[in-house]
Amino acid sequence: MPEHETAPLRVLDLTDVLAFQGARLLTGLGADVVRVDVPHGLTEAENLHWHAGKRLAPESALDELAAGADIVLESGPVARLRGVRADGSSRWPDAVHVVVTPFGLTGPRRQWTGDDLIVASAGGMTWLGGRPDAQPKPPPRQQAVQLAGAHAAIGALLGLMSGTGQLVDISAQEAVAATLETGAIAWIHGGHYPVRNGGVYEHVAHRIFAASDGYVAGGYSGSDRMWTDLLAWLLEEGEAGDLADERWSDAVTRWRERPHVDEIVQRFVAKRTAREIAEQGRARALPWAEVVDPAQLADNPQLNARGFFVDTGGVRDVGFPWPAPSVLPPMSGTGTWRTAERRVRRPGVAGGALSGLRVLDLTWVLAGPYVTKTLGEHGADIVKIESKHRQDPTRFAPSMRLRPGAGPDDAGYFLNFNRNKRSVALNLRTPQGQRVLRDLVPHCDVIVENFSPGVLAKWGMDHDSLTRLNPGVILVSMAGVGQTGPWRDAVTFADTLAAMSGLSSETRDPSGPPQGLTFGLGDMVAANAAVLATLNLLLRGEGGHVDLSQLEAMAATMGPALLEARLGAPHDGRTADYPNRSANAVPHGVYPAAGEDRWVAIAALDEVQWEALRGLAGLPDPADRRAGEDEIDTALAAWTRRRPAEHTAALLQDAGVAAAVVATGQDLVDRDDHLAARGFYPELEHPLAGRVRHEGIVARLSRTPGALTAPAPLLGQHTAEVLGELLGLSERRLAELKAEGVTE
Repeated sequence: MPEHETAPLRVLDLTDVLAFQGARLLTGLGADVVRVDVPHGLTEAENLHWHAGKRLAPESALDELAAGADIVLESGPVARLRGVRADGSSRWPDAVHVVVTPFGLTGPRRQWTGDDLIVASAGGMTWLGGRPDAQPKPPPRQQAVQLAGAHAAIGALLGLMSGTGQLVDISAQEAVAATLETGAIAWIHGGHYPVRNGGVYEHVAHRIFAASDGYVAGGYSGSDRMWTDLLAWLLEEGEAGDLADERWSDAVTRWRERPHVDEIVQRFVAKRTAREIAEQGRARALPWAEVVDPAQLADNPQLNARGFFVDTGGVRDVGFPWPAPSVLPPMSGTGTWRTAERRVRRPGVAGGALSGLRVLDLTWVLAGPYVTKTLGEHGADIVKIESKHRQDPTRFAPSMRLRPGAGPDDAGYFLNFNRNKRSVALNLRTPQGQRVLRDLVPHCDVIVENFSPGVLAKWGMDHDSLTRLNPGVILVSMAGVGQTGPWRDAVTFADTLAAMSGLSSETRDPSGPPQGLTFGLGDMVAANAAVLATLNLLLRGEGGHVDLSQLEAMAATMGPALLEARLGAPHDGRTADYPNRSANAVPHGVYPAAGEDRWVAIAALDEVQWEALRGLAGLPDPADRRAGEDEIDTALAAWTRRRPAEHTAALLQDAGVAAAVVATGQDLVDRDDHLAARGFYPELEHPLAGRVRHEGIVARLSRTPGALTAPAPLLGQHTAEVLGELLGLSERRLAELKAEGVTE
């Protein structure tokens, strides 16, 4: 573990929109962030949100600042990078130099350019959004580039953990492709991929329902209680229809005949207000939430009770997914380091940046396992505690196995998110299982859990108790809305968190209903935030309790939405027919290509790109492009639908125009030559599933690269190994524990 340090990190910020979020997250962690240029083309709300709390220095100080920086964070198209030499090396090799580009620093598309729409499309996220009878669209608020920024911040802290200066390559496309839940792995394991459907989850019985005065998100997947308690609610109100029949107690039947169940639930919801459904859902510990507009976030009692918001230039803004300053001043022109000397380097580590770190993994489903997956692929030893008595749906739920005929030990969803881990089977419903768990604590540096608040305390494993067992331990808790506050006991799923955060509201087409998302974006956003908070404590050499609220992590990605409620938002020209238009570029959208349901994303990001696009596609040239946007889009769609999407994207990118195929899971895994060249879907040999491709590592560190070293474990595969290695348990004692039902 590094020795205790309190000096703020020095970050030289050379980002554009591709990594604004990375610099903002580092600011929220207390870093001293200095820019050498003023971002152009931003509204007042955007400038305050992305750049508050930073300092400004002249361009002439660039090399001097880089010499004293711990981290140089840079982003943009490869052709515009200031810190990467022609041979691909860093201009500042002694710093941790993180570079975010649309497609990465290597590979056949390294020179391609793009914005959020382009990388969301190339990475597979655009395909998952929108109505089935309309064009695909990515999640709102530039989630694709925000993911790239979050991974950039993670890469920066990993680089510092390694103890050596190095170049960190972040492909925005790969940041997106690693955040699709089943978007690509369903193709890997089952030969099919999810399709956009207006917000109905394919593998979880959750969706958005219309209430009498608005909308709610909810459903009945998860534990059996999610169904039985919802049914009890319906029965109390006399609105259960035929759902009380015995046949509906079978989860497979409910799944197979889901439209009928949803119809009855919709009738029930439609008679009540959205707030009533949300409040009753929370009271009954059921996963239901009101779909709120981002402007309503400021009134959220849970967020206010936890001090989430930050004052930015006298206006309230969304804060950070960890405790941060309550006030961030607008960026000011006082940026210099006191000396040109960066902090003392630590001895470099052998292997991954986190080699020597041990993590006790008490998580299940997606958000928590995504945290430990990230730590594990950079060298940490992940000891995963699981049991057949607390069945992780990603192992045991038929809808999440993805592979035809798969069982709990080769479920496709579980395989992807649990590689590089060792499995210890412990029945934590037994006192002896809890004792064994406590005995493991002194041997671990980090504990990650996503139980409901209060569960660990019942086992004598609250943070105070853990520090008596291991004074330097870091506990990472990942409750849906946090460990404190009036909603602390709320049960949440990805869709309810998106609804609470304001994200679901912004998935609506103009004048249409909210559509929600069809994948657990919030889980992975929260996981990235938890990784950052954990690395920050590790770097400081401090133990502590990371009280990660998944709601706060999601709300922190709403960009300047809250500020725009006060300061105004730019007009973007979106319509129901053209939901992908932008305030910053014309044209900007998704257009039909040759073939069934094939699409290509195109954006003219500047005048040079517009002239190139107009010449290639023979587009009209109105005096006011915004006023003539309908005419341009109609002509562009007529041109794109005559040729394959792959051909159009390559033709336009060769001419310098931002474009990409709207990729499906099959496109990503089997047809993307660039991802293949970068080895983004490496194979691991699993004892039951055979050779299986997995989603790759996003943060590519040049000197301490991560690796996929082992497939996901069989249930309890490493029980004897770990308990013998760490606790010194004999074969006899292990046999006794097994006979007592403790290790199952």
